[in-house]
This record gives sequence, C-alpha cells and structure tokens, in this order.
Amino acid sequence: MPALYNFGVRLYFFAIYVASFFNRKAGLWLNGRKGQYVTENASCIWFHFASLGEFEQGRPVLEQVRNLYPGEKIVVTFFSPSGYEIRKNTPLADYVYYLPLDTAGNAREFIEAINPTMAIFTKYEYWYHFFKELHRREISLYIISGIFRPGQVFFKWYGGLHRKMLRFVTHFFVQDEQSKQLLQGINVSKVTISGDTRFDRVWANAQQPKPLPIIEAFKNGHQLFIAGSTWPQDEQLIAQLINDHPDWKFIIAPHEISDEKVNKLITLLPENSAIKYSQLSSHISRLTSHVLIIDNVGMLSSLYQYGDIAYIGGGFGAGIHNTLEAAAFGLPVIFGPNYSKFKEAKDLLALDAGFTITNETELQQIAGKLINDEGFYIAASLQIRKYVEEHTGATQTIIDFIKTVDQ
Repeated sequence: MPALYNFGVRLYFFAIYVASFFNRKAGLWLNGRKGQYVTENASCIWFHFASLGEFEQGRPVLEQVRNLYPGEKIVVTFFSPSGYEIRKNTPLADYVYYLPLDTAGNAREFIEAINPTMAIFTKYEYWYHFFKELHRREISLYIISGIFRPGQVFFKWYGGLHRKMLRFVTHFFVQDEQSKQLLQGINVSKVTISGDTRFDRVWANAQQPKPLPIIEAFKNGHQLFIAGSTWPQDEQLIAQLINDHPDWKFIIAPHEISDEKVNKLITLLPENSAIKYSQLSSHISRLTSHVLIIDNVGMLSSLYQYGDIAYIGGGFGAGIHNTLEAAAFGLPVIFGPNYSKFKEAKDLLALDAGFTITNETELQQIAGKLINDEGFYIAASLQIRKYVEEHTGATQTIIDFIKTVDQ
C-alpha cells in the first residue's frame, strides 16, 4: 500500500512539473520548493495549512499558541502557493515554508531540521510520511477543525493506508458529531467535538474590522451588495442583478484577479458602470461608479462590514467559498447549488438566513425579497449573526486541551 501511495505522490509531482510550463501557480508550487532552505531549530511548534483559507481558519489557535509559548519558535508551512505567497511574511511565524513533497526522506529531513515539540494541522491535510515520522519521534500531532464525511477514503474498504494515517494523530478536534462517530467507527477514539475555529476568527474580525475609508466613500449612503470569491458563472448572474437595481451599489471580488479575468468581467457590466479598486487612487472621481471590482487579495473579510447583502461564489463549481466572513457582520448570504459539503451553509438555509439559487430568476427573486421586505431582511440578518456568535469557542477548547497535555 505505501508503494502505491508513493507512486501517486511521484505522479502528482510529475503532473505539477508538466503544468509548470504554462501555469503560474504550478510554477510557484514547484520553484518555491526547489529553492527552499530550511533553518535548523533547537525546537519549535509547527503549524501546517493547505492554503490561505485554512490559515485564516487556524489563525485563532496559532495566535493563542504564540501567546501561550512565547519562548518557542513558530514554523508555518503551506501546501499551496495561494497561502504561501500571501502569508510568507506573517508576523505570527518565525519561519514560513512550503511543505516539501511527502516522501520518507523529505519528512525525515524536514522534521529533523525544524525539530517540533508539537504539530498542528488544520482541517484536512493528511500526509502519510510526515505523520509517520512525527509518530516515530513521539511528537504530538493535532488535527483542528477536522470534518469527516462517509464518502471519504478513510471509510472505504480500500482505505487501509489512510486509516493508518489517522492513527498517527495524537488527538482530533472535529466540527460535529458525525465526524466523531465516523472516526470512532474505525476505532479512532481520541476525538473531541470542539466546533470550527473559523467562527472564532470571523467573529473576532467582525468586532474590530479594519476600516476602509475608500469603501465607505464608494458606498456613500447607498445599500451595498457584495459578491465575494466569484467565478464566471456567478458573475453572469450578478450582471443582470446590477441592471435591475440602479439605486444600489455593488462590489465584486473575483476569486481570480488576473487582468484577463477582471477585464472579461467588466465586459459583462453596463458600459462605464464599473471601476477597478486599483484605479481608484488615480480616478477618485469615479467613486460615483455603480460597481467596484476588487482586483487584489486580502480585503474581502473587511469589506463585508460595509455590506447589506452578500453573494458567495463557487456554488456552480467545486463548492462555495467562505460564508462566515459575511455572516459575522449580519449579512444574509446567497450562494449557488453546490453547498452540500459545507455544514454552515446547510445550517444557514435551515435558519432562513442563507439562500441557495440555481439560476438568474431565483437570484432576482431572493435578492428582491431581501431588498424590498424589511421584516424578512431584519429577521435573516439577526439570525445569521446570532448563529455565528453561538458557535464560537472552538479555539478555547483546543487550547485548554493542549495546555493540559503539552505543558
């Protein structure tokens, strides 16, 4: 079984190598690892994140651990360039690296160099050789905000190697009861239902959001519809909504912000109605524009403080993006049909604080009701904010356990 796993890892590396000739992200993934020098440490605490979203999810725990162990170095690794490139200079870490390819030699050399006293992985990154090496060295390994579904490989007849990975973990902190039961069903008993640390992160952000005066000036007293992490199919639906509501302002933050993608988005919109955020400093008079397109990364979580309704992209593709950043500010959220893997989306639908759509007509209907029915809007807004507040506390549960076990 390990031989098949190793073959899969090598095959993935070869695919990235081929893709790197024409795909910038693949090139960053490959070249970032190729030129990486890892500083040797006397000891450290190691946090690993798949990408930027997982970093933000695990950030409350990272911040608390940094405070709890002020004398320890903090090492952060990322699998994806979208996490590494944006957070490689984070002040929360002493060293930030790409996670090396998961081979036995790489795992042994990397762990020997950074010498962690504990390792904390967020949500769903499982790497056989790194986990095995941590276990061999008797280094505590925690999975936080874990979530499991019956269809995952761990619970299939052919998932023996993946089940073995899980048994290398010291303790799991999972989001829900189903995850705990699934793990216990394969004899993994060291599990605590802590909830999702994303709630702590977005709630803290909503209490002290970063002010954005230029966004406030763009809004200028209008109602504001914010579409976050959108893909082309989302944008086609939103374009018509913009035509139907000339008295509202709109902000669109595309998931991909290359000039090509952003310029294509602009062609969907009424002529001269939109301006890019990057152009505002030189075209300040264009604050009167109907639509503002965010062509940078990192603003979205702060943008929602100025919004009234949010549309969350990705629901016509692999799955919706982060609904909770908007929810923490009390914005009712609208999203596409692919939400089944996201517990919070299903919770929000049940509370009538989130709304799913499959086409342009449904988007117009639900947006129109939120815009025109004040009682309906207020009820949804109060419910969604209450939902986020009631689900905070995962970070404290995790930290209390770690303090007991690892101090």
